[in-house]
Amino acid sequence: MPPEATDQKPLDAARFEETRWSVVVAAGGDSTKAGKALAHLCETYWYPLYAFVRREGHGADDAQDLTQEFFARLLEKKWLDGVNREKGKFRSFLLAAMRHFLANEWDRAHRLKRGGGVTVLSLDAETAEARYALEPPDGMTADRIFERRWALTLLEQVLAQVRREFMAVGREKLFEELKVALTGEKVPYAEIAVRLNLSEGAIRVAVHRLRTRYRELLRAEIGETVATESEIDAEVQHLFAALAA
Repeated sequence: MPPEATDQKPLDAARFEETRWSVVVAAGGDSTKAGKALAHLCETYWYPLYAFVRREGHGADDAQDLTQEFFARLLEKKWLDGVNREKGKFRSFLLAAMRHFLANEWDRAHRLKRGGGVTVLSLDAETAEARYALEPPDGMTADRIFERRWALTLLEQVLAQVRREFMAVGREKLFEELKVALTGEKVPYAEIAVRLNLSEGAIRVAVHRLRTRYRELLRAEIGETVATESEIDAEVQHLFAALAA
């Protein structure tokens, strides 16, 4: 089992000097380090932005082209140059940039031959549309879909990270049994204990450690896209509010 995580600890100033958001902004996307940081951020945000574009009324093919072109332009035109990280979260910056892109540059992007732009990240059109087909058909604005998909994507990434940690120490089966504890559902401690041939007390301790580690990783992931530690709590609250909306 992964070592027990400690209680939440403040992330010091040095930690925030090295977040992905700060690395990307400082380098303007020019350095290898910034490129890797931006690639990770794009991986997190491509579907929320794709869903936003679809809900704005664009068809599937156009949404794919527009999303790819948006990220290409983000790098080519150095839109991140001069961005003051202290003035907003990466999530807010991206959504505002996409709004501007759709309002002012749709005609040019629409004229691009499909696949003719610079590919910054690979979008799986079938996967994107399969996911979009599951979105509520009515009653949810483009903004709400973006926020909700941002929240769900972030939680999925953190869950995958926890799973990898368990797999690394040969405890994937334990993780699969305990992950229900992260959904808010009642944990059948006794049943799990029997299946894994462990005591019920051991399962309770393992669940506590899992929840603690999950919270720790969630805060760390959110910390990559905000300017200060004080913003983490607000983003966590915003994340769960987006899911409840």
